[in-house]
Formats: sequence, C-alpha cells, structure tokens
Amino acid sequence: VQLQASGGGLVQAGGSLRLSCVASGGRTFSSYALGWFRQAPGKEREFVASITWRGGSRYSESVKGRFTISRENAKNTMYLELNSLKPEDTAVYYCAADQVGGTVVDAYAYWGQGTQVTVSS
Repeated sequence: VQLQASGGGLVQAGGSLRLSCVASGGRTFSSYALGWFRQAPGKEREFVASITWRGGSRYSESVKGRFTISRENAKNTMYLELNSLKPEDTAVYYCAADQVGGTVVDAYAYWGQGTQVTVSS
C-alpha cells in the first residue's frame, strides 16, 4: 500500500490543523491498522496516535485530549485533527499502515512521506 500525507503547515500556538493520509493499492483499506507518528529535528520518531480496523484509538500522553484520529474507509483516508497546538508539536508527521499496527515504529510496514507541522509561539 502507498500512503500520501498532507495538510501540514505553519500555525500559531493555540491553532488547529487537519492532516490527511490517503492510501492507494494494497489490501482493502478497512483491513489496515493505521497510525500517526512524528519526528522533530534531532529526535527519534515517536508515536502520536493509532486507530484499529474496528475504529479503536490510542494516543500518546502528550497529545491526548488535543488530537483526534479518525478514518473514512470509503475514501481510503485517515485524518488527524490537531487542536490547541503547542510549539513542541513542531515536527514532521508521518502516517503508517500495517495489518496489526500498534504504538511503536517497528509495528508498521508501510509509511507515507511525511508532512511538516510548524507551530510558532
């Protein structure tokens, strides 16, 4: 499966963005577990949120209550709503897919190219 992330940009602290990840090819989109990760300069890629094929979601503690992950299987698309953004949310955000998924990088076999989110103070 190929993944294409989009929706990043420059936003002031307290603002909002919506990221999208469109899938093409591979198995039926609804069968994949999906995730969002982010990587800030000089740091390792870290888990942000995940959603199972049934729609169950998990979040990192740093984004819980501010970010919302969702999926629209009819459009082969996953979303991440980012609210109450903070400068420390600045990173490249990556979408990922796998048959099982989880909360670690190694749990995902397929990755999108990333979209930059920059939050100014």
